[in-house]
Amino acid sequence: MRIEVWSDVVCPWCYVGKRRLESALAAFEHPVEIVYRSFELDPSAPRHGHELTLTTLARKYARPEAEMRQMMEQLIETAAADGLDMRLFDNVHTNTVDAHRLLHLALSDGPARQRDLKEALLAAYFLRAEDVGDHGVLRAAALEVGLDAARVDAVLASQEYADDVAHDIAQARAYGATGVPFYVVDGRYGISGAQPVEVFTATLERAWSDAHPAVQLVGGVATGADVCGPDGCSI
Repeated sequence: MRIEVWSDVVCPWCYVGKRRLESALAAFEHPVEIVYRSFELDPSAPRHGHELTLTTLARKYARPEAEMRQMMEQLIETAAADGLDMRLFDNVHTNTVDAHRLLHLALSDGPARQRDLKEALLAAYFLRAEDVGDHGVLRAAALEVGLDAARVDAVLASQEYADDVAHDIAQARAYGATGVPFYVVDGRYGISGAQPVEVFTATLERAWSDAHPAVQLVGGVATGADVCGPDGCSI
């Protein structure tokens, strides 16, 4: 089974959703491959963020900063219930395209490597309030999970994988996704948002059952001389 996850590394609900999906998978008995797809919440964001996200969002939605702070406090409490100590008041508004390009580089090493980098980038931004638009931060995260330094530097110095990022975003739109996180299970079932663990569990079970249907007996169970068993056949 494969789960594709559209998300951004500056999306707090994407981190919460990641933890909830992981909780569902911990109790799921079957193998699952997870692939992360790119989605940019704000492609126009500066490459090196300086303004606090709190200030940016308050201006974008025309709300007082005090009101936006209260909303963030509620999200911090929700995230804490899923084991995440988010520093939302310290985050800067920053561009994420280079982070997504590195995630595609990591995927070329396999989904496990990409998963590790995704976690490293989310932790850098939300738990340590680092600027994931900064190449130094990106490089450190990439090397931490074992990516080749020369390849990391080459990607960051170029536009490699930019087309892959654009393709992911186009696919999300084709699915009708207007926000993230957005999950597609086995190419058949879509889940929008950081749903409760129970929703992920139910979807996983349904997708597995659909892909591995039980044999339907036709005509009832044969008895007597109709079958042969461990003790031989009745003739």
